[in-house]
Amino acid sequence: MAMKLSPAYAYTVVYVRDVAKSVDFYANAFGYNVRRIDNSNRWGELESGSTTIAFTPAKQHETDDRTGEVLLTERNPVEVCFDYDDVDAAYKRALQNGAVGVSPPEDKEWGQRVGYVRDIDGLVVRMGSHVRA
Repeated sequence: MAMKLSPAYAYTVVYVRDVAKSVDFYANAFGYNVRRIDNSNRWGELESGSTTIAFTPAKQHETDDRTGEVLLTERNPVEVCFDYDDVDAAYKRALQNGAVGVSPPEDKEWGQRVGYVRDIDGLVVRMGSHVRA
């Protein structure tokens, strides 16, 4: 008989140039609390509810040797999305803390207010209101 699995989404890992700087940036720009940065400065985590946002260096032996080198490009194939009650205030805070504006908040046809910024490594961060079903 097959075992039924019920996985829980645990982490999103963001590959960055400097873990400590990125953790500090996300805490200040987006309002997250720092859970931990390990003593090697090769792993950092932010508290974000039931899923953890983790940071690790783009260049490291642990993953490069097993899965290949991480390529940081102008446009990463992934973006992170954060929900806010006040998207305009969150967008302004992000800009004041070093994020680069991509698109200011605007109302979308599906009923969400959305703005986009880039983090200090160029990753696109979508800031939006929660869409109710």
